[in-house]
Amino acid sequence: MVGRLCHWGPLLALSIIITLFLCGLYCTMLWLPPWTSLAGGIHFAVFITWLFLIMNYFLKSIWLGPGYLPLKWRMQDGDKLGDVLQICHVCSGYKAPRVHHCSKCGRCVMKMDHHCPWINNCVGHLNHRSFTLFLFFVPLGCTHTTVILICCVVQQFYLLSGGLYQRVVFQRNAVVPFRFYHLIAVLFCIGLSVGVTIAVGLLLYYQIKGIITNKTAIEAWIVEKADRPRTQGDIFLYPYDLGWRENVKQVISLCDDYVGDGITWPVTEGCDQYTLTREQLQQKKLKRIRKICCTVVKSYNGRLIAWREGLRTCLCTPWSDEPRMKLQAGEIVLVSRVRKYWLYGEKLNSVPGKIFASGTHLPEEKGWFPRHCVLRADEEESPLKKDI
Repeated sequence: MVGRLCHWGPLLALSIIITLFLCGLYCTMLWLPPWTSLAGGIHFAVFITWLFLIMNYFLKSIWLGPGYLPLKWRMQDGDKLGDVLQICHVCSGYKAPRVHHCSKCGRCVMKMDHHCPWINNCVGHLNHRSFTLFLFFVPLGCTHTTVILICCVVQQFYLLSGGLYQRVVFQRNAVVPFRFYHLIAVLFCIGLSVGVTIAVGLLLYYQIKGIITNKTAIEAWIVEKADRPRTQGDIFLYPYDLGWRENVKQVISLCDDYVGDGITWPVTEGCDQYTLTREQLQQKKLKRIRKICCTVVKSYNGRLIAWREGLRTCLCTPWSDEPRMKLQAGEIVLVSRVRKYWLYGEKLNSVPGKIFASGTHLPEEKGWFPRHCVLRADEEESPLKKDI
C-alpha cells in the first residue's frame, strides 16, 4: 500500500483532495458555521461525508488492486491450451478469458480495464466497483465545494458593501479572517474544483458506459475492430453483454466488491468462454500479416521529448503512457501503427534462435519512435501505408 501511494499519481490526487477540503472547510467557517444553526450542522456533516466516501474508495481501489492471475496459470482442460488461449511469457503461463498483461504492474490482470496513474494501479476485477464509486463521489464532493467557495466569496463582497450591522454580525460569528490573499486562494480552488468535476465526470461517463455494456476499455477496442467489414462476412457476437441489469450487477454489488472468480464468466447464448479470446487471436494474426518491415537509418535515444528530432516531431509526440523505443542504425523493426510523424512497432529479435521452452520466440521490445528514423526494407524510398 505504501509503495503504491509513493508515486506522483496518488500523491497529486491526495494533494488536490486535501487542498479542496481544507479550502471548503475554511470557507464553511466563514459562510455557514455549523454551530450557528441546525442547517449549518447538517451542511457540515454532509461536507465531511463526501470527504470520507472519496478517501475510502480511493484508498480501497489501491488496496484491493485489480486481481492478478496466478503465475504459471494453466487451465484444467489441457487439450485447449494451444488453440484458444494466449501465452504470457513474462508470467510464464496462459491468459484466462478477459485477462490482459499490464507492462507497468508486470502481471496478468483479471478483467483489465486500464492502468490508472492516479491510483498507481490497474482497474480490474477486484477494484472496479471501488474505482467507479470513487469517480462517482468526486464530482459530487467537488460540486458541493464549489458552491461553498462561491457563496463565501459572494458573502464577503456583500459584507464589504454593507453597513455597520452586517460587519458586526459577521465578526461575531466568524472564527477565521478573510483577506486579499485568502480571496486569491479561494478563486484558485474554485477553478481547480470545476476542472476536477469536469475531468472526473468524463471518466465516470466512460466507466458507466462500459459497465452497462459489460465491456472494459480493452474489450471495447477489440469489439470495435471486430465490427469492421470482413472478407469472410461473418458476424462477431460479443459474449459478455447479458443486458444492462445483469451487467451492472457484475460490478456494482451491494455487499461485495466483486462477483465471481475473475476467470469464468457468464456468457450470452451462442457463445462460450473463449469467443472473445478467439477473436483477439484472429485480430493479432491479421495484425502480424499487415505489419511493415522497416530498416532503421537514424538512431533514436528513446526520450519522451524528442527535441533532437525536429520541431514538428517533438510537438506531435504521442501523448500516451506507451513506451518509446530506442533505435540503432541497421536494426529491423515491424511497424503496426502509423501517424504523421511517429510510428509504433516492435524490434525484431537480435538474438537468433533464442526461444522459450514452449517454442515461441522471445517477446520483442515495443514502442513509439520518429517516422523519419526508418525506411521500408523492401523499397527504401517507398512511403509507409497510412492504414495498418
